[in-house]
Amino acid sequence: MELSGTILNYIKTKGGPCRVYPDPFAIKLFHDRTNIVEPDISVICDKNKLIDKGCSGAPDWIIEIVSPSNPSHDYITKLSMYHDAGVREYRIVDPQNNKIHVYNMDAGAFTTKTYSFHDTVKVGIYDDLLIDFSILDLNVNL
Repeated sequence: MELSGTILNYIKTKGGPCRVYPDPFAIKLFHDRTNIVEPDISVICDKNKLIDKGCSGAPDWIIEIVSPSNPSHDYITKLSMYHDAGVREYRIVDPQNNKIHVYNMDAGAFTTKTYSFHDTVKVGIYDDLLIDFSILDLNVNL
């Protein structure tokens, strides 16, 4: 919730079109498929993607908190799915290992960086949003 709040406060301060949606929030990534995902945090900047039951199309930014019971789902399955769908930025927050994995997939580029919970990390979809992970309580009990 602290991470969602940090993002929400930034968006409200800037008055931008983006909105933050915490889980549960259904997203149909592909128009021609029936797969529905519910990321832990989604940021959607195109209001035309919003539908009565959630979102149709790729969010701009997705954050997943790794589940210790099935980490490969976030690191492999969802990474591939989000990349194919056109998500611009994907972050995996891993409380077990105190790591944040950032995947920037905007404009056809694919870069990845790893940070610790002691780092301040720039958000790729915004020019001036920095998140100081050292002040957030991310050691959740999953």
